[in-house]
Amino acid sequence: MGPVVFLADARSKIERELITQWLDEGNADHFVSETGERPSRLLLDATRIAGALSGRQDNPLVVPVRVAWLPPEREGGRHVKWADVLTLNNPRSPNIIAQRKIVKESPERAQVLLGTPALLEDLRRRHRREVGDTSPDSLARYIHRSAIVTLERAERVVTGDRYKIPRLVVEQIMDSATFRARLKEISSANDIPYPEALQRARSCLKELVAVQSKLATDLFAQTMRPLHSSAWTVHADSAQLDSLRQLNRKHPLVFLPSHRSYADALVLNDFLARNDFPRNHIMGGANLKFWPLGPLAKRAGTVFIRRSFGDDEVYKASVEEYFAYLLAKRFNLEWYFEGGRSRTGKLRPPRYGLLNYVASALRSRRVPEIMVVPVSIAYERLHELDAIAHEQRGGKKQAEGLAWLAKYAKAQRLLAGNVYIRFGDPLSMRERLRAAGDPMHAPAPDDDVPALQRKAMQKLAFEIAVSINRVTPITANALVTLSLLGVRDRSLTVGEVMAAIDPVLHYIEQRGVPTGNISVLRSLSGLRAVLADLTTAGVVTTYDEGLEPVYSIEPGQHLVAAFYRNSGIHWFVNRAIVEIAILDAAEIGFTDPLRAEWKYANELRNLLKFEFFFPDRETFEAELVEEMLLIDPLWRERKPSIDELTEALENSGFIMAHRVLRSFFDAQFVVAQRIASKDATESIDKAQLVDECVRVGQQMVLQGQLHGPESISTELFNTALKLADNLGLTPESATDAEDLTRRRTDFSRILAAVVKRIRLAEALDPSNRKVLPGGYS
Repeated sequence: MGPVVFLADARSKIERELITQWLDEGNADHFVSETGERPSRLLLDATRIAGALSGRQDNPLVVPVRVAWLPPEREGGRHVKWADVLTLNNPRSPNIIAQRKIVKESPERAQVLLGTPALLEDLRRRHRREVGDTSPDSLARYIHRSAIVTLERAERVVTGDRYKIPRLVVEQIMDSATFRARLKEISSANDIPYPEALQRARSCLKELVAVQSKLATDLFAQTMRPLHSSAWTVHADSAQLDSLRQLNRKHPLVFLPSHRSYADALVLNDFLARNDFPRNHIMGGANLKFWPLGPLAKRAGTVFIRRSFGDDEVYKASVEEYFAYLLAKRFNLEWYFEGGRSRTGKLRPPRYGLLNYVASALRSRRVPEIMVVPVSIAYERLHELDAIAHEQRGGKKQAEGLAWLAKYAKAQRLLAGNVYIRFGDPLSMRERLRAAGDPMHAPAPDDDVPALQRKAMQKLAFEIAVSINRVTPITANALVTLSLLGVRDRSLTVGEVMAAIDPVLHYIEQRGVPTGNISVLRSLSGLRAVLADLTTAGVVTTYDEGLEPVYSIEPGQHLVAAFYRNSGIHWFVNRAIVEIAILDAAEIGFTDPLRAEWKYANELRNLLKFEFFFPDRETFEAELVEEMLLIDPLWRERKPSIDELTEALENSGFIMAHRVLRSFFDAQFVVAQRIASKDATESIDKAQLVDECVRVGQQMVLQGQLHGPESISTELFNTALKLADNLGLTPESATDAEDLTRRRTDFSRILAAVVKRIRLAEALDPSNRKVLPGGYS
């Protein structure tokens, strides 16, 4: 072995003494050179490195070394608490007095660690490849950063993977030859002086980069845990993390969870931390950046990204480079790709912005592979739904701040049942994009590359959403609200609720649908307990002054009840479409027209394409066949008449169309009517139209033209308006006003027919035709 240099990351006299003692005790004997030369020692400082190492002509082995200070062991782990900070002392970086006390009383809390050694020539080679600057000062900074990184890895062996944090990120990115070349292109194209572009990029990175620390990670977890630990019991399979951990050793992971609550990131990351999984870099919105939450969150791994970049090319380049850096270093990312919390309880359409930045790291060959992890987070109850319902009725959202946080924290002290975390199968981003037509690195000369990339990204996002839905469990509250919202102006006894739910439980079992706590619904006592919880939460009202208690949705709480129902309705959408198609065939008088390419079912699918995630037409029709066979197992063999199919549907014990799809089609019907009433020569103000739909829709509910208040939702109206846009019914200016008027009228007529068939489904449903027999125990 040749000469050896120890780089000591020592910030105090005590740390230098500990490192010296540790080396003198023989722990460095295996580094002695063949000539018997003892290793030299150098403080880990860029200036000292530049003077002592950068110009050396030999090839010494560089060995980083440091002292890791551990907090005292308590409650089964070594975590920093606010009580420690209030003493003005960080147990992970104690002051000199505390260091002396630890060495004397608890020496096991001071551990000397070695980073991975590297030959100086290897460091020079990597520096030239990654940075491109051959100056001694640049090499010294690179050696300093490399030593810090490898010491952090060594320390994680002791502290755990949940403390995997990047160091000196801004410095590394600003030293990157690739990034500097990108900035030169931007400065030239946008007439910005290069020094100014460099300064702006550094400023953008300081704004973006999560300057993480172990101290902040501990304190953030301790501060935020009361916002979820008292409310929910977490149900998640830690075994699922084992395979993800193995995958993470080779590839960076991008966690994309469903978004139903402010608590989503807290619940998920607390579960990951308790299982010693590396902490995700969470992409957060600027609305949560307020003091003191924002600064602490940023130091615990939250990356606050501007909602709009505008034409700021330097900021865009900084975001792209930061993402590429994190992914290349196998730091995991997390964000909520719906773009905001669900207002209805089901998945919202995805946003593609951040996914595009991740994809660019693949396309530029910065990262060989990225694995996307779909995550479902499903709650039995949420305390924030009243505010969401207020927004859906046209109310203004309360701005986040200290007052909001105090109110939220107070509500979170109340028990809200269970929360279920489920991980979908990881998706290879490279494979999925290629399969979807992304040309990646080898586009053909005539390829419209942006269009191909956009289409491939849409397909990937669709697959992610489907994967989230596929692992989202149905909860007891979802089934109870599904039943109570399905009856018109009527309360149900516990026996009637059970009779309505029982055939659905059988259906869920047949389908193999993932479930939460629905087993409690199989007994009267369990069902009563669920109804009592919903009554306590103010979602259900109970009248118990008669012969027996009866239950219905609390007035004003229909949107809240619909949120719970909608969390699982994607499992019933195909069934509901089959039901409406059967009723359409019965009305028209066809004989089993469902075999004729499912024409009407595909028309319904097209109307709902912005509400639910449907597969391609061939797969969709195959799924409809499966649903038909559940209604009539002998459908293929006996080729039943439409009357026999209708009878089989009624005899199945339940009908889903009115329970699952009514609020969506009702909202579309309101939008269609309001659009049809407009002058086709005038442009439509969409915000005003949504406000008008809220007012007119409320009138229609009062008149009995719509089933219930759960249809009066700004979210549903906006999505219906998106459908109308897609169908060309809201152009800025009409070239043929007469044709536009006709098409708007046709759209309204089509939806009126759908609403009519849903009312027929309601009438045929056993829950609405008669009082169901009891006999349950």
